[in-house]
Amino acid sequence: RRKLVRGCHYPARQTVEHGFPHQPSALGYSPSLKLLAIGTRSGAIKLYGAPGVEFMGLHDENAAVTQVHFMPHQVELVTLLDDNSLHMWTLRGHNGLSELLEIGRFTLTGPPGAPPSVTRVTAVLAHSSGELLLLGTEGGHVFVVEVPGFRELEERNISLDQIASSVPDDYIGRRNLEHVEALQENPVDPDQVIIGYGRGLMVIWDLEKKLAIQHIPATQQLESVCWTEDGKYILSSHSDGSYCRWMVGGQDTNEEEKSDIPYGHFPCKAISKIVQLPTEEGPPFLLFSGGMPRASYGDRHCITVIHGKKHVALDFTSRIIDFFVIRDGPEHTEPSALVVLVEEELVVIDLQTEGWPIIQTPYLVPLHSSAITCSHHVSTIPLKLWERIFAAGKHQNAHYSKKPWPVTGGQNLAPDPPQRDLLLTGHEDGTVRFWDASGVCLYPMYKLSTAGVFHTDADPNDNMNQGTEGEWPPFRKVGCFDPYSDDPRLGIQKIHLCKYSGYLTVAGTAGQILMLELNDEAAEQTVEAKVVDLLQGQEGFRWKGHTQLDIQEDPVMFPAGFQPFAVVQCQPPAVVTALTLHSEWKLIAFGTSHGFGLYDYQQKNSVLIKCTLNPSDQLAMEGPLSRVKSIKKSLRQSFRRIRRSRVSLRKQHQLQEANARLEAELAEMELAPVQRKIEARSSDDSFTGLVRTLYFADTFLSDSSHNTPSLWAGTNGGCVFAYMLRLPSVEHRADEPVTAQLSKEIQLMHRAPVVGIVVLDGHGAPLPEPLEVAHDLARAPDMQGSHHLLVVSEEQFKVFTLPKVSAKMKLKLTAVDGSRVRRVGMAWFGSSRTEDYGESGLLVLTNQGDVHVVSLPHVKMQVHYPCIRREDVSGIASCVFTKHGQGFYLISPSEFERFSLSTRCVVEPRCLVEAPLHSGCSNQHQSQPDGASSTHRYS
Repeated sequence: RRKLVRGCHYPARQTVEHGFPHQPSALGYSPSLKLLAIGTRSGAIKLYGAPGVEFMGLHDENAAVTQVHFMPHQVELVTLLDDNSLHMWTLRGHNGLSELLEIGRFTLTGPPGAPPSVTRVTAVLAHSSGELLLLGTEGGHVFVVEVPGFRELEERNISLDQIASSVPDDYIGRRNLEHVEALQENPVDPDQVIIGYGRGLMVIWDLEKKLAIQHIPATQQLESVCWTEDGKYILSSHSDGSYCRWMVGGQDTNEEEKSDIPYGHFPCKAISKIVQLPTEEGPPFLLFSGGMPRASYGDRHCITVIHGKKHVALDFTSRIIDFFVIRDGPEHTEPSALVVLVEEELVVIDLQTEGWPIIQTPYLVPLHSSAITCSHHVSTIPLKLWERIFAAGKHQNAHYSKKPWPVTGGQNLAPDPPQRDLLLTGHEDGTVRFWDASGVCLYPMYKLSTAGVFHTDADPNDNMNQGTEGEWPPFRKVGCFDPYSDDPRLGIQKIHLCKYSGYLTVAGTAGQILMLELNDEAAEQTVEAKVVDLLQGQEGFRWKGHTQLDIQEDPVMFPAGFQPFAVVQCQPPAVVTALTLHSEWKLIAFGTSHGFGLYDYQQKNSVLIKCTLNPSDQLAMEGPLSRVKSIKKSLRQSFRRIRRSRVSLRKQHQLQEANARLEAELAEMELAPVQRKIEARSSDDSFTGLVRTLYFADTFLSDSSHNTPSLWAGTNGGCVFAYMLRLPSVEHRADEPVTAQLSKEIQLMHRAPVVGIVVLDGHGAPLPEPLEVAHDLARAPDMQGSHHLLVVSEEQFKVFTLPKVSAKMKLKLTAVDGSRVRRVGMAWFGSSRTEDYGESGLLVLTNQGDVHVVSLPHVKMQVHYPCIRREDVSGIASCVFTKHGQGFYLISPSEFERFSLSTRCVVEPRCLVEAPLHSGCSNQHQSQPDGASSTHRYS
């Protein structure tokens, strides 16, 4: 749906996903295409190649992807779901770009009356001919299927009876064979495959002659098999933590060649996968997952790498899904990189560099290595600032391998990003991470940690580095996923970066606000702290929440990058709910559930403290008010507290009234959103004093001829405060104080929370950002015509004239469909037809997950798109808009969805993958077979 607005139209588009797939369940790799594939538990399939080369498909079935297999030397891949369905996908060219299409699906059908286990697929082998799939099943049969048409070749199937009749009697008599655990092709003879059964038996089968040519009667439960490159040996790994080496020959093998339990003497966990790869010179690489001693290290997630005398147990912080090795060199035989998919991240190890360092990933970075608590987007970063942040990050990443990213498939055909954009994410552990959000790949640039400013409970000896010398097993911690926060009070709740001055302010869970500036050198300094009492001496309130963080009194050495030089500590130490920075005036404003303050960071002193706490609001003193804690939960807790409290008979009547009121509010919240009643809210509702938004503006407050700096604050109770600020002249700015005087106070009729404040100049355009005009990046605001104040509450958009503050126009959102405003942002929509035309618009996200674009200054609804599922409360809460009509929101704890409402600013993968030159018969697979399913395309 598109609507034309004087040459600017706003198409809502799903563009790209950033981050790490939620709940990955399968991994695949194509050496010929140099693409890796990840399947997820929700049925998504994602392909990645060179940075910028990405594809996504979604199965119709809401079932987990359990296996992914690329067809050798082709552009097709096969997925197996846990509903036992097989799906064929292809990368098909369209208008010079490749797109991922599903071209067929198939489910094995057994003979009539056969139990489901006969056709339940447990192992898949994509044959090197590119024309066959071998499917091992739970019932022990192997079915041969022709692809891409999924035609079962019944005459080539290998039944359990055929296998059993050729197995020595003494073996078959002792045990049944169980399911097919593994299928592997002989690297030097494609007619030979090994079939590994759960109970341990392995059979080498000749596909052409249709007979068994060797039996390997292992006695332990089988986990995986690996055929060595020369075809002479087979390695098998087992459930007792052992692996065995078997010689491939014409005769049956009655005893194992070599059995080894690497971490033995005590019972060990299973070795779930084993791989041996030769090197051009020197000993082979042996890699296996699992095998750790059960009692001591049963909870470790390890992959062991052995190369000659080098032996390392790579210790991951989450469960291992799968791994593979990328091979380089003239013949593509030299192991160069180990790629490991674990539940929470993708880790790539450089096997050619001394010490086997990690290669930094340009995509699939775990955004949630510590849980994301807030986000902040900054568009069009000046080159100088960009280079300084990049340099600080490069210094941090010195421990990474210098080798380039080894997954190089496809061509990225997207044009270079027109501007440099930053996404800043705040995390539970007190870190702020800077991401290059200019293009398809969300690339990590720099990490700022605020924990060093405070005394925390962190153990200084607790590190993620190498294990101690001589330790056995020789553990080495790898990966950056670390969900445990040393102190939840460190969590970052608000971020504001001025891209022109390089000043950054961040605020946290325990009422701490840090001012930081960029320094290219490491520096030792003492951070000055200022305590601000937001209760202003009000009696009768006692904070029951967490304590404040203790600030380091001694000088602290801060690395190059953003370094703190001042801390403001709110009392009570409640979550900071609003934060803004004006780098031209050298001021920051901050708010909590108790009030707001203004701080002069040049003189390092307080300018203004205002308590907004309602005398009846005891809930605001409970703490902590976390983002995820819903008011519904707060009400329930209050209800239980009231029920538990012992009251005298005199107070019984008051208690019943309170109970009734809480019940009524709870019942109203249980209504479907569209049925919500529109009515004024009580002034003694909980958290009415919570500060939702803060805004600096140079506008007309006292009269229409003199503009003045001002600070605006909006609360949860529908109140707007406007303060006139008096700033000393430039030459006296360092020593004369800044003063603030209350000028206006507006109380919205319905007392709906104020979520946004914007001042519009004489042309109806939003005021530019601080320093934006000074850098010639925005037109100076019109100070001749009258200014207007736009106040956005949860229920409506209201325009007032300034300085009189008389209502001029309004747009009611709630009256239409019961929606409430959750997020607002200003955006510039450039025309896609002419370079020099554009319009400002207000972006609005509602609790229904809908995105609206509202025109300014006439507050008319332009377009409206469903964007986020209304049930996805965390997705709606995490949404952040950009200045150019895009948005980011979390679709899972580890992934951002990026969308665009602008025709000019669209970020999407545009890539091409061509079939390998020696692809055999891949061209004949380009047409869709009869009966194939509908296609799914996400570019």
